[in-house]
Amino acid sequence: MPGPIPSHGTVIVGVLNVTPDSFSDGARYLRASAAVRHAHELTRAGADIIDIGGESTRPGADPVDPRLETARILPVVTAVAAAGITVSVDTMHATTARAALQAGARIVNDVSGGLADPDMHAVVAESGAQYVLGHLRGTPRTMNEHAHYDDVTAELAAELSQRIRAARAAGIEANRIVVDPGLGFAKAAEHNWTLLRNLTALTALGHPLMVGASRKRFLSSLLPSEASTADRDLPTALLSALLAERGVNALRVHDVTATRIALDMVRFLLPPGGIGLERASSDRVESSHIPDDAHDRRRGEQRSHR
Repeated sequence: MPGPIPSHGTVIVGVLNVTPDSFSDGARYLRASAAVRHAHELTRAGADIIDIGGESTRPGADPVDPRLETARILPVVTAVAAAGITVSVDTMHATTARAALQAGARIVNDVSGGLADPDMHAVVAESGAQYVLGHLRGTPRTMNEHAHYDDVTAELAAELSQRIRAARAAGIEANRIVVDPGLGFAKAAEHNWTLLRNLTALTALGHPLMVGASRKRFLSSLLPSEASTADRDLPTALLSALLAERGVNALRVHDVTATRIALDMVRFLLPPGGIGLERASSDRVESSHIPDDAHDRRRGEQRSHR
């Protein structure tokens, strides 16, 4: 069965790091109560899925024992899933993935595509969960050493194809696989921009596509040198709108509010039946925030979907 990330349309995946050392918000949501509260805030802001992780994958990060990772996230996954919110678990470890799935998670987001743990594909296969298969060379600690490509688009497509074949061989159905180019994972800024310009090579793999550009360092080239990490939310939102228009199916972001506004703006500017943005959760926008001509368009779209 297909999962919460669709093959058509775009969903917002809100980032929730239950870690002491994530590059953007380390330690801010380490306490379970703060993390659960933030999950509800992200959902109210317009997130369709909450991606919960207990290990930082920033460049140079030290590995975390899966037992500690599981202890960090399990109370949060349990509470958020029990509230009826769709949960993704951000982990490279099969034991963590299994525990989170048993607690109610519906997606496994594995930035290594199964390379970090040989048991991951089997755990996902038996669970029936959706699987976000990311591209990574090396480990978070060593990945910058592997950011060397002759043709990053072609090499990444080939390496993702290999991981897709491995996942399929382990029993993960094709309609449960989502691919992620892994921006910033063993990639320099120029590699990230090249991949974003050539997304058709990734959509040609035949699976939904998730992109996580939020607050990443390569966006800082668009900002003054003194800009903070949070200042990257504006380029993140603008990029998110462009990616949704180009058919990206899931956008993993920290600032859900900004991205939700950007996606709704594009939706109201597109002609009826425009690319990528016909989705029910867009109707969360308050009527007072919608231009007059958009009211008529939205009513027409709602009638056509009934």
